[in-house]
Amino acid sequence: MSKNTPQTAGKNQNHLKNEKSPYLLQHADNPVDWYPWGDQAFKKAKSENKPIFLSIGYSTCHWCHVMARESFQDPEIGDLMNQIFVSVKVDREERPDIDSVYMTACQMITGSGGWPLTIIMTPDLKPFFAGTYFPKESGGRGAGLRDLILNVNDLWHNNKDDLLKSADDLTSSLKKISHFEPGDELGENILKQAYQSLLDNFDDEYGGFGDYQKFPTPHHLLFLLRYWKLTEEANALTMVEKTLDALVQGGVYDHIGFGFHRYSVDRQWILPHFEKMLYDQALLVIAYTEAYQATRKKEYRETAEEILEYVLRDMRSPEGAFYSAEDADSEWEEGKFYLWTKGEIIELLGEDNGELFCQIYNVSFEGNFKEEATGQKTGKNVIYRNKSWDELSSQLEKTPEELWWKMESAREKLFNAREKRVHPHKDDKILTDWNGLIIAALALAGKVYGREDYVLAAKEALDFIKNHMQIEGRLMHRWRDGEAAVDGNLDDYAYLIWGLLELYAATFKSEYLSMALKLNQDLKDHFWDHDEGAFFFTPDYTKEVLVRQKKAYDTALPSGNSVEMLNLERLYLLTGNTKNKETTLALERYFSSMIERSPSAFTMFLAGTALKLGPSFEIVISGNNNTNEEIRAMLNAAAKEYLPNCVFILNSDGIWKSDDIRLNELIANLEGKTMINNQVTAYVCGNGTCYPPVNSLEELLDIIN
Repeated sequence: MSKNTPQTAGKNQNHLKNEKSPYLLQHADNPVDWYPWGDQAFKKAKSENKPIFLSIGYSTCHWCHVMARESFQDPEIGDLMNQIFVSVKVDREERPDIDSVYMTACQMITGSGGWPLTIIMTPDLKPFFAGTYFPKESGGRGAGLRDLILNVNDLWHNNKDDLLKSADDLTSSLKKISHFEPGDELGENILKQAYQSLLDNFDDEYGGFGDYQKFPTPHHLLFLLRYWKLTEEANALTMVEKTLDALVQGGVYDHIGFGFHRYSVDRQWILPHFEKMLYDQALLVIAYTEAYQATRKKEYRETAEEILEYVLRDMRSPEGAFYSAEDADSEWEEGKFYLWTKGEIIELLGEDNGELFCQIYNVSFEGNFKEEATGQKTGKNVIYRNKSWDELSSQLEKTPEELWWKMESAREKLFNAREKRVHPHKDDKILTDWNGLIIAALALAGKVYGREDYVLAAKEALDFIKNHMQIEGRLMHRWRDGEAAVDGNLDDYAYLIWGLLELYAATFKSEYLSMALKLNQDLKDHFWDHDEGAFFFTPDYTKEVLVRQKKAYDTALPSGNSVEMLNLERLYLLTGNTKNKETTLALERYFSSMIERSPSAFTMFLAGTALKLGPSFEIVISGNNNTNEEIRAMLNAAAKEYLPNCVFILNSDGIWKSDDIRLNELIANLEGKTMINNQVTAYVCGNGTCYPPVNSLEELLDIIN
């Protein structure tokens, strides 16, 4: 059984009943008279002189479900909210622009944030109160929603002037924090500072960063790999390897069906928060694949391929695009789908293989999963390893291959049994930004591992976006149930450009580079701040949500400005267009003062800075119809090398010739770069120098390294 479509009971339906968002539809039969974000709600609030209760979440959010069950489905709370507020629901994944503004407000008011996000604001959308989850009643878990509602009502009627002044002051502060004084260009020292900050925060025992609610943060790992390549600092690579090894052994990884959960609530990566997000899968595929290039460890390739097996099996739409997420809960219990008792495992695998599996994956009769409220063990188990296959092989006196095959056979049996359970809800909306990330991941993995099926899947996802998620040439953010809606934001453009650049690198089809350049120009035309610099999150043709934000710091996802920093540098290397370099430098100067204060919060941006600082290289591979096999051999071998500071261009009239878009219309300085000695020839240019052409990969790598 699968719950792919949110179900409503058909009674008490409010103003969400005609929405497309799975999250909004989950609340369409609440007694709370929810409105979607829009003028209808805002006009009602003004005409009735009521504050707006804004609740922001997403359909696979565990604590959003808890607050809904405790409060929003309660008729008494519904009546109170309907009397006192105009209530508005927002899906943060559908409207990240709204979420970003009000999450910033929450962090300014409370010092922290999260979902569900609870905002109370004036009819003109200015916030004066913020929080996250609230239980229904005040008590040991903090202030209750009922008391909050009554207190706000009292203040609204008896101290309204103070609330309005507070809202005005906060809104003024929100507007100021997207404006910075430009600084200088960033130098190599900022990379060292970011590395040192990550080193100071690194968990030497269990990998990752911090010691509570540990997120994978793959962009930290991508930066560390580049720093290692640039400086040969061994500790940078060690941090990457230790983190990737710990992640795939821990309970944060789904050892039965593959793919990663969103984060771990402990240092050891054992107990996950069970949501599975498309963006995590994409970024971790990229991290494991780049680590494979850097180390040639087969375990990293296997992990990347397992993640993609999960994504292609469970997250792909029939049309070829990819869904957003899978829930933490099933049958109203967090993690129920993923947890096992020892008895279930022994029954399915038999005594000998079952005991071996339980020994390897830390399964016991008392269980390792604790009930959230009481902390008591439940008899259920999160599946995880705390040793490598080599360590287990030595301990159990079996070869790693024998052990792995036994466990793979066991995994398949458990997977087939688990498939019969009630599946978590799948959020089946399609988002351009997250699809851009998985396109990048599939194209990169396809190139590095020689997997044409991955590249084909990336192409099909891109075709869906081109055919269904563009209106009059402009990207839209969300597609669901036949409707594309919400103007594309900075992340949509930046992440999709990233995907297009990876597709070009995997196929050398000029159409992908051409589309990347077109989208990049759209960003400059409609998102760039021509007065101060940097990219706004929203385009100039979209109605502003209170303030128009510019951000560069990374969260669980790298920021759009950070990704675009890297995109612009790659486009400059590929095309030689100095306008891209000028934009890169202006972008860097705009954020440099902020980055210098906390460099480890901008690791994706600094990956672009590392490429800018160099040495970086443009490599043109020239051949003809008689050298197709030699071209293929050179490019396939190059793909396995970790070369984050290089871009490759194929200049050939053979079967590799891609399409009708002339390459020399997109890329400068191709003239004269033809074959020498009737052999495949590589032309290397970088950091102001063009080197003598060479005819072998070994000579090419000698120049680069």
